[in-house]
Order: sequence, then structure tokens, then C-alpha cells
Amino acid sequence: MKWSNWLFVAIMLLLMAVFIALGFWQVERLGEKQALIAAVEERYTSEPVAFPPAQDWASLDPADLIFQPVEITGQYLPGQSVRIFTSLASTTARGAASGPGYWVVTPFALQQGGTVFVNRGFVPDALIDDYMTAESLPAGEVTIEGVLRAPEAASLFTPEPDPERRLAWVRDPGQLAALAEDDLSPIAPMTLDLAAGPEGTLPQGGETVIEFPNNHLGYAMTWFGFALITPFLLGAWLWRQRKTSNA
Repeated sequence: MKWSNWLFVAIMLLLMAVFIALGFWQVERLGEKQALIAAVEERYTSEPVAFPPAQDWASLDPADLIFQPVEITGQYLPGQSVRIFTSLASTTARGAASGPGYWVVTPFALQQGGTVFVNRGFVPDALIDDYMTAESLPAGEVTIEGVLRAPEAASLFTPEPDPERRLAWVRDPGQLAALAEDDLSPIAPMTLDLAAGPEGTLPQGGETVIEFPNNHLGYAMTWFGFALITPFLLGAWLWRQRKTSNA
């Protein structure tokens, strides 16, 4: 057999080894993802804890705190609310409101210092202006409960924020702070989803959804499938080469 044929055989065997390694890597990732989901679900149902102090924010890893219930004390900053476009499906909404609308996100000055952006909940498009005002906020110092959310990253297709309408498209604390009229620093690196209020009230809180894409089993089966097919393809090619050489 020519050296070029041996090279092809070596490449095919190498590919099979790569496919097997990728399959086992996806199996490992599947275990990690299942452990993460279990940890987050347990965290989500735990008792609220104190919000980390501002001096610790720079070293926080959002992965350690996402969906952690917390209790915070301070006051909302009137006139600084930001609307974030969303569409709430009626099949998944926890309350009566659904369809196109906005998350109403308002900076909250913590009693201990620093500012965290609080997602007060969903408001339908037609009613949003009523909930961007200072009158829609409780006055003075309050204590609220919610769950921490990791910042959302904008993609290449995400529109730019609209400062005039105070409109954003992702819940990124830095981007939200840039839309505020005042300097709110230091800004917490995570946002807070407010817990659900009385039934029928707006903004409609309690709409937090725990969702982690978990396609690793399918990926693993795909890679193992490629590894299984490779030797058959190689065998068919070798049989054809041998038949050709004996012709």
C-alpha cells in the first residue's frame, strides 16, 4: 500500500480517537451541568441571605450567587428607572399580564452603601409609562426580597440602548448605570429580581425562570456516533482500495 494510503488510514484513526475524546468530554460536561442545575435549584429554594457588601463586589463570582434569594434594605432612586424590552409568554407567565412589554428596572440605594438594580417586574407595553415615574415607587426606606441574577451580555444583534427613552435590551448593570442621570457608583455586578407581589399588581414580579441549556447528552451521542461510523468507512475504503489494486 502506498504511503499516501497509510497517511489516510492514520488520519482516519486519529479522527476516531478525537471523536471518542470529544464524546467523553461532553459526558463530563453533562455531569457538571447536572450538578450546577441541582445546586442552583437548591439555592433558589433556600432562605434569603444578606446581600454582599460593596467592598466584596469586585471579587464576586456571579456563578456562586445566581438565583440566590437575598434581603436588602435601602430606598429606590426615583426618576432613574430603566425599561428593558421583553415578551412574556402567557403559557409561562406567573401572573395575569403577558405579551410584549418591559421589565421595569430601578436602582436601589443600599443602606450599607452601593447601588443594585432591581427588576421590579413585568409591565405590558401600553402601561409602561405609568411605572417609570417616581409615584410608582414606595417612598423612603424599605426592605425587599428577591433573587440575584447574573448580568446579561449583549450580542452582535442587540440594539444599542436608547438614552432618551431610557430603554435597554439586556440586564447589564454597567449599561443600566450609563442610562441613569446620576452617578450611582459603586454598582453591584448583579441585578435582583423582585419577588412576586399581591396577585394582579404591576409591575408583575416573581417571573424568574431557572433555565440552563443542557444539550451535552445529544452532543456526546453525536461524537460517539461519528467514532462508531469512522472504522466502517475506513474498512469500506480499504476494501475498495484492495479490490482496485487486484483488478
